[in-house]
Amino acid sequence: MTKQPVAGRAPARTRRPVGVQAEVRPLQSSAVTTRLADIALQAGVSEATVSRVLNGKPGVAATTRQSVLAALDVLGYERPVRLRQRSEGLVGLITPELENPIFPALAQVIGQALTRQGYTPVLATQTPGGSTEDELTEMLVDRGVAGIIYVSGLHADTTADMQRYDRLRAQGVPYVLVDGFSPKVQAPFISPDDRAAMSLAVTHLASLGHTRIGLALGPKRFVPVQRKIEGFVRAVQEQLGLAAETVESQLVQHSLYTLEGGQAAATALIERDCTAVVCASDMMALGAIRAARQRGLDVPKDISVVGFDDSPLIAFTDPPLTTIRKPVPAMGQAAVRTLLEEIGGTPAPHSEFVFMPELVVRGSTASAPGDRARS
Repeated sequence: MTKQPVAGRAPARTRRPVGVQAEVRPLQSSAVTTRLADIALQAGVSEATVSRVLNGKPGVAATTRQSVLAALDVLGYERPVRLRQRSEGLVGLITPELENPIFPALAQVIGQALTRQGYTPVLATQTPGGSTEDELTEMLVDRGVAGIIYVSGLHADTTADMQRYDRLRAQGVPYVLVDGFSPKVQAPFISPDDRAAMSLAVTHLASLGHTRIGLALGPKRFVPVQRKIEGFVRAVQEQLGLAAETVESQLVQHSLYTLEGGQAAATALIERDCTAVVCASDMMALGAIRAARQRGLDVPKDISVVGFDDSPLIAFTDPPLTTIRKPVPAMGQAAVRTLLEEIGGTPAPHSEFVFMPELVVRGSTASAPGDRARS
């Protein structure tokens, strides 16, 4: 006997089998319009152009298409399946720890450049007590990467065994080395001009009347450190007439590339009557400012501080930091371009591509105390 529904009660809903999805309603037209408008505004194009890109229609310039895809990513919208790129392969990027903001900045530039060329970046970070460069390299090679970019790796350490890179080359894995040069490694190198950077800093401080300028930087075994010392000594000789032996023995202080390292180095230089300190990283410069304040000194009234890198957000410190801007975008793009040439079968020569830094003057440098009093 068929059971009749009870009067006044709606028929029971049919139960959907487990795993069967409810029908997804299309977005309301107002929501679609809003989304198109948001993307168009972000990309700087018309809504019609956005629609053509999202629907995969021809007639849109490659640069415009890339702008629309970038707008999708920035606004947090998911790309349509048809617009998702197939990866040309994996490319490894090995960096030091990411506490120094210049390394994430460089990783972002390299990652974006690789993605635009269809490759998938794989970031491998060294941390104290964690995986070594050799272990990270082995892990990336086991995963079949098309190539590797090394940033501030063992290639920058003059005491390291460079045969590890020869063995990698023998495995057929292309690579590019950033920050550091070794004549023993047959590979392309990407570097900032560390000597010119020190000349820019010293010239700036000397023009402000400083005659006692110190340099705070990392361990001497690293190539960028050695080059900075060379540039600093030469610039102080030219600008202030001091002997090279005096400069290196009294005005150069080695420490660690950390805030605490900068504080320790600056403390030593202040005790040697320096009225200005050039630091080999922005993190060290922040430590130098802390050291000055702990001694009751004002920056820049009593002592001037210059950093190196122009890391993200460094313009918003107190005071805003005068620094040497490392050409991160140009270096990152050059590293990717050079590696892709290697992957494509046209290896770059064994040479070093050197990029010119830039002095960015902000609020942490001023006239020397004695010079200001005379004025």
